[in-house]
Parts: sequence; C-alpha cells; structure tokens
Amino acid sequence: MTSAQSLLTTPAASLLAGFNNPVDDAQQVFRATLHAFAHPGRLQTLHVTSGLPDGLSPALAALLLTLADPDTPVWLPADVPAAARAFLRFHCGCPLTDDLGAATFVCVPAGYAMPALADCAQGDPAFPDRSATLMVEVASLTDGDTLTLRGPGIETTQTLRVAGLPADFRAAWRANNAGFPLGVDLLLASGDRFCALTRTTHVED
Repeated sequence: MTSAQSLLTTPAASLLAGFNNPVDDAQQVFRATLHAFAHPGRLQTLHVTSGLPDGLSPALAALLLTLADPDTPVWLPADVPAAARAFLRFHCGCPLTDDLGAATFVCVPAGYAMPALADCAQGDPAFPDRSATLMVEVASLTDGDTLTLRGPGIETTQTLRVAGLPADFRAAWRANNAGFPLGVDLLLASGDRFCALTRTTHVED
C-alpha cells in the first residue's frame, strides 16, 4: 500500500490538525523546551493548541509536534490508540519503533507504565547525545511526592511535586546520574504543563 493509499484508509479522526499556527506555535514550544532543560524542575505552561488524538495530552502532542521528525524514532506503548500513531506519522513523519533501545523519544501517555530508564538508549562515550529523551505524562505536577532537585541550572534547590512516578523512581534516577555523561533526560507532562529533568539533575533523598 502506498503512503497516499494508507492515508485514504486511515480513520478521519486520526488525521486531526496539527498546530493552529505551525511556525509560531512550534517556535514557542521549542523555546519553552529549551527553558525547561536550562532550569530543571521549573514548570512550563504551553499556550498553543493542536488536534488532540486519543492517547496524547496537550503537552505531549505539542512536544512531539515540535521535536519529532523523520530522523527521530519514537517509541509508544504497544496498545496506544491507533489515532495517536497516525497523528504522529502524518504530522511529524517520525518512524514509530517497537525497539525501546532504538528510540530517540520514548513517549509514555497517561495510564501506561514508564519503562526502565536503563533499557532506553543511553548514548555512547563518543556521542552521549545519542541517548533517549523520555516524555512521561504524570497525574499531577502540583500535587504528590515532593522532589528536591539540585544540579546545573538550579541556583540552590528546586522543589517539584509530582504524582504518578514509579515507586522506584528515585533509585532509578540515581543510577541514571551515575552513568553521566551517558544516560537519559526526562520531560514530565501533565495536561498543558511540563518540566524537564536532565541527567545532571540530582534528586535528594
């Protein structure tokens, strides 16, 4: 089946619009993402709108529309709705992979278990940037467990409240820190808000 035939047979609901203002909206999200990585744990609110397929939240959709492209394989849990997959293929052109270790972006929508950080691409000593960035939808970024963060981009400490992280997250994140310069980076999303934790961000006990 050709690409054109595939699109013709895709349910109309899967072909929702991307950003309302593609250039301006993508630039806004990209700036917010840079700011998030420069200041780990600081919440960013996205003021952009796009089509929202079943399976993706506003922040996850916006981040993927901005960051994913034909050169960045994206991993999604196996039973994420087909509408989300068709949306990403159509608007981002990104390959969708079942191989967790081959993904540039590991996207975990609400209701799905976050894979082990160590099973995601870690980069290699010559190219540590060839690691994965996880995009994880959590229940809340204003309630839940309190994380006290330290590291580059944080003047003293940054407090972040998160509901929905795995019970072993602190231990897994310490192991991720220990592998520097290798390791993964993390984007936590909830609704239209998100923040970043870089591999150099330390979570206090």
